[in-house]
Amino acid sequence: MTVPQTTLYPELPAPRTFLLPVGQGHVLQVQEWGRPDGIPALVLHGGPGSGCSPLLHRFFDPRRFRVICPDQRGAGHSTPSGALTHNTTTDLLADLRTLRVALGVPRWLVVGGSWGAALALAHALDAPETVSGLVLRSTFLARVEDIEGFFRDAPGPLAAHWRTLPEAEATPGRSLALAWQAWEQTMSGLAAGSAPGGPTLDALVSRYRIQSHYLRQGCWLQGPGLLERCAGVPRVPTVLLHGTADRICRPEGARALHAALPHSTLVWAEAAGHDPTHPRMVQHMVEALDAFAARQTFESEVTQ
Repeated sequence: MTVPQTTLYPELPAPRTFLLPVGQGHVLQVQEWGRPDGIPALVLHGGPGSGCSPLLHRFFDPRRFRVICPDQRGAGHSTPSGALTHNTTTDLLADLRTLRVALGVPRWLVVGGSWGAALALAHALDAPETVSGLVLRSTFLARVEDIEGFFRDAPGPLAAHWRTLPEAEATPGRSLALAWQAWEQTMSGLAAGSAPGGPTLDALVSRYRIQSHYLRQGCWLQGPGLLERCAGVPRVPTVLLHGTADRICRPEGARALHAALPHSTLVWAEAAGHDPTHPRMVQHMVEALDAFAARQTFESEVTQ
């Protein structure tokens, strides 16, 4: 009898990497892991603006999956770094269509966490015929209450000025980015690290500039919002994974999304916050992906 995997898969050697010009001066870096002939899985990173983490491929069995991780516009190693021009959700959705065609993938499993889950839902609405399944972790719904709720109890300067980061001068911009990172760590229940400097700080500022650029526009996902549009999400295998202690994307949002997607399976990671590496979240993510690889369903391996 095979023992189920409940921890991350081992880190793999360097990924297959290529650059994808998508127009308007933007070039995406795309990483691929696992089997070239495996089950195609599109992984959408969070933020917006965070870029792909090497951690993301380790939820997947590399013997079964072809894991595709694009850095979104301006994020990670995509260029121009930190660019805000021609950088909207509509642009990102067009890039996903371009990427899928470039790879010759008819349909793919779409996996996203936090902002990546919001983009996954938007992609499923934009190109439903291309989605074979959805794995949505710690879903961010981009509602007014989701955005305002994050900043409501933030330290005064961040709460007052987060919208101004894209236009901020260098010194106040760095201060805002550091305050944002510290607040995010606090809300995630993570220990604060030492303040970065040099290129690491520059990358941090770029990340939060993109995030501010998106959040102050409601990520271009309001009116109607994602919940109001869920009737258009394809009825493919869908699992929602959410930490019961998530303070960044609150559990209420997962309940609302599950009600709007009655064919979905909702799985609670007990005591987990927003951190994807919490042991319970890792267990549920790996179990869900292994179940999809084996049976193209989440029903028998993860339960509500």
